[in-house]
Amino acid sequence: MRILAIETSCDETGVAIVEDGRRIRANVVASQSAHQATGGIVPEVAAREHLRALDPVMQQALRDSGMELGDVDAIAATVGPGLIGALLVGASYGRGLALAAGLPFVGVNHLEGHVYANWLYEREDEGEGADGPTEPRRPPEPELPAIVLVVSGAHSDLVLMEGHRRFRRLGRTIDDAAGEAFDKAARLLGLGFPGGPEIERSARDGDPTSYPLPKAWLPDRYDFSFSGLKTAVLRLVRSLEAKGPVPIADVAASFQKAICDALAEKVARAAGEYAVRTVMLGGGVAANGPLRAEIQRRTSVPLRVPPPRLCTDNGAMIGAAAFFSLRHRTGEIPSLVRSSMPLG
Repeated sequence: MRILAIETSCDETGVAIVEDGRRIRANVVASQSAHQATGGIVPEVAAREHLRALDPVMQQALRDSGMELGDVDAIAATVGPGLIGALLVGASYGRGLALAAGLPFVGVNHLEGHVYANWLYEREDEGEGADGPTEPRRPPEPELPAIVLVVSGAHSDLVLMEGHRRFRRLGRTIDDAAGEAFDKAARLLGLGFPGGPEIERSARDGDPTSYPLPKAWLPDRYDFSFSGLKTAVLRLVRSLEAKGPVPIADVAASFQKAICDALAEKVARAAGEYAVRTVMLGGGVAANGPLRAEIQRRTSVPLRVPPPRLCTDNGAMIGAAAFFSLRHRTGEIPSLVRSSMPLG
């Protein structure tokens, strides 16, 4: 089954064509640069940028795949969670496209998309036998049950994935998401937007033990809290500014360590408690190298993380989630656009 999938939940306009929920035939993403000046997403601007980009991105995805719309079996689009105006652009476009082409429309939970990014691949591996190349092999699917950490600018969710589309939420942020904390810390340090890549880049030259920052451990719970860490970084930066130039690399490294420790500790504890076979990451913050390394160091089961380009928002992950929604109808397939839509 070939699914043309649309992602417009925030500030990335993504259209992809995914085959059988795993193979990426095309994956085109247009990143919005209009938010650089404001250092954060302006919802109205994001919606207008999606309107401008969506049709050209869709046409490019069809060209990249070598297909026409008639070769597609279904249309999918993110219907939540996200910025309501941005979601409406993508979902309305997808519904109209499906109606015009006489194809089924599948609404997708954006967070499920981040989970199913772990099933995607772009080409099949070719083995080498005694008589030359063997038949292409698909990369193996992640083994279930699994602990999944979805971390992005708006979400920090820890869930137990018991089977396909069977999620049990164990914890979430009670205030700010990890990605939002990265953005705010980067702004304090005069770094660019989005903050996650900028903090990681700066932290490479810093000492993560320079400034011990507080972590909200929330014992006996799998929830996260990052608002206190943001306040601590603000106070640290202001106190350092009063003394002279701020050692940006050291502050960035210390902040990054605090975030990674808080996330990795709960992932490792949940993996042990539920005796899972895999740990998976998803969302933009999952592209952070130190976070991946710290989780792998603390857990004994295989760690699955999508390539960085599939950690950030993209249409391919929506196509994968749509396929498994149709194959495993173990829960509701969402249809109405909603700004809030939990995973599990």
